[in-house]
Amino acid sequence: MPTFLRLYEDILAGGADEMRLPALPRMIFVVHGSVNVRGQAFADGEAWAGEGAIALTPGQHGVTAWRFELAEDGAAAGAIAGVSRLKLSATLETLPQGELLLRGDSVAFPPGGCAYLHRHQGPGIRCLIEGGIRIDTHGRSTSYGPGGAWYESGPDGVFAQGAMDRASRFVRVMVLPRALIGKSSIEYLNEEDKAKPKSQSYKIFADIPISFQAS
Repeated sequence: MPTFLRLYEDILAGGADEMRLPALPRMIFVVHGSVNVRGQAFADGEAWAGEGAIALTPGQHGVTAWRFELAEDGAAAGAIAGVSRLKLSATLETLPQGELLLRGDSVAFPPGGCAYLHRHQGPGIRCLIEGGIRIDTHGRSTSYGPGGAWYESGPDGVFAQGAMDRASRFVRVMVLPRALIGKSSIEYLNEEDKAKPKSQSYKIFADIPISFQAS
């Protein structure tokens, strides 16, 4: 059965009813506003992650959140009418075998910063929150502005170039082998790049074991 990683944008007005979500591995990233999850409040730039059923209760002034979810085909649709928009859905053909972890983090570049040609040990979805970025892979270049989302398979080589005139940052969720908890998943493909100073910096939101295994 196919496995998907999906990214939704949820916009809940202040005072709206709570939004109930079934048990799935997911991360909720607050783009703007605030939301309460399991009795804990999260505001701009913060994130919650887990795989149990949850309810999202918007703060007084509402919330815009990006919701990354891992699911098999046939799972209940994650979009809620009038609230949610599907930004990107990717079929995970390179999902690692065995025990898995869900990693959510952000990657920031100073003006002109780049990530040299590299790959990761699992697939993931990225979404730009500020600045601009160009992604080179499979012989093609694609440029993204804030709110732009893209998928990386993991094994395929990628070069990332941040905007030259301003800082850039994206949020991502990857599905990785559980053995990588607390460890980097990146591998540089050109020997000469391995010793070069790296301009990107990371903020980890979640690095959690999940019970999910593709059937």
